Amino acid sequence: MANILNIDTTSRTCSVSLVQNGETVMGLESKDAMDHSRVLAPFVNECMEYTRKEGLRLDAVSAISGPGSYTGLRIGLSLAKGMAFGLDIPLITLSSLEVMAVGVMFSYRDWEGDETIVPMIDARRMEVFTAVYDSSLKIIAAPQPMILTPESFQSLQDCKKIIFAGDGAKKFEELYAGKNSVWMPHIMPHAKFMGILSEKFYRENKFADIAYSAPEYLKEYQTTVSKKKFNNNNDKV
Repeated sequence: MANILNIDTTSRTCSVSLVQNGETVMGLESKDAMDHSRVLAPFVNECMEYTRKEGLRLDAVSAISGPGSYTGLRIGLSLAKGMAFGLDIPLITLSSLEVMAVGVMFSYRDWEGDETIVPMIDARRMEVFTAVYDSSLKIIAAPQPMILTPESFQSLQDCKKIIFAGDGAKKFEELYAGKNSVWMPHIMPHAKFMGILSEKFYRENKFADIAYSAPEYLKEYQTTVSKKKFNNNNDKV
């Protein structure tokens, strides 16, 4: 068992958890989407202060590497890499979509063990970041960007029960014609769901390269221009 600090900055919520011997002993979060760079370091410091008071040694630091917010991913992973290097401890990187799948497993009250899990993160317009997992977290479809259509996930309609999770699922609910679906749009990446995975990765020595690990965006970053700025620029033409 290990003492692991988990960091998630991939969505509107910035969250940190400290897991000791498989149990969460501290959890902190901020739901202000514009506040990640300000609150993350104090959250981490508070967790580290706890380890010092309890005489614990931090064994690893875990961060979500993507997909998710471009800025958020850089903030979280950069701090985690700095901690791993400075403390000479392993770095663990996790998929936001797999973390969401764990969140479904913990949160779905009628869990029977034969569900198919489809986490979806909103990627603007009708596009999402998504993947498909079975009830043991085995990957059925690898993480990918997808433009949603009524034909999306037709191959899953023979599954007994499909759980669509995340803010991207809201856009798909009106398109999906299958009757075997459960919708959990409130499930998003969060540090409280990371512990089971980071502990597993630690036991299996599945560590990331501190120097070369990078955010997994899944698609190229695209800047947007506000309508006001766009109109002002057009007025000058």
